[in-house]
Amino acid sequence: MTVKAGKRSQKLSKKEIKEVLRILEEVYGGTKTALNYETPFQLLVSTMLAAQSTDKRVNIITPELFRHYPDAASMSKLSEEALQEYIKTVGLYKAKAKNILATSKILAEKYDGDIPSTREELMQLPGVGRKTANVVLSIAKKVPAIAVDTHVFRVSNRIGLAHADNVLETEKQLMQNIPKEKWSDAHHWLIWHGRKICRARNPLCDQCPIAHLCLFNRNREQ
Repeated sequence: MTVKAGKRSQKLSKKEIKEVLRILEEVYGGTKTALNYETPFQLLVSTMLAAQSTDKRVNIITPELFRHYPDAASMSKLSEEALQEYIKTVGLYKAKAKNILATSKILAEKYDGDIPSTREELMQLPGVGRKTANVVLSIAKKVPAIAVDTHVFRVSNRIGLAHADNVLETEKQLMQNIPKEKWSDAHHWLIWHGRKICRARNPLCDQCPIAHLCLFNRNREQ
């Protein structure tokens, strides 16, 4: 799916990008995913549930679900109807129930309950797209990756870290503009900046620590 961003005349310079990353790390360094989980399998399921929903909503339903079905083997034994009852307050819950059960069965039978260590293998699992794969890889497997969700897409294109009309091109540009060792951390910085300051509507530019560098804010002031 293509997600449109506001047009920008240019991206930030290398020097400006370096300064933006320095400030974001200073403000958001050490932040992690807001999803609650105990195992890589639970992180994968939670991330799948979070699509078209919110981390807050997912964290409300997963404690009870994971208390009874904490791993791939036990989860795979649920019926679709039973799983739907646990997750019915998240968006697209019927499709998610079907995909989670199919994925759980594959993980239990092929990966001994663990999750694959490559993006290609993860994306072969039912319901697992590139963004979900990147999230799980970067957090659970410590593989450098940038998952471009709506926050990352909006914030990076507003600031000028990227200049793209779709999430895949945004990811590619961020991989070029951010040092590889910072990919996974920068993903979290951009998410939290999007939640706290750079909101979809009415961004809090007057409170933003990078407003003087941000192309959106500079263009707006012209």
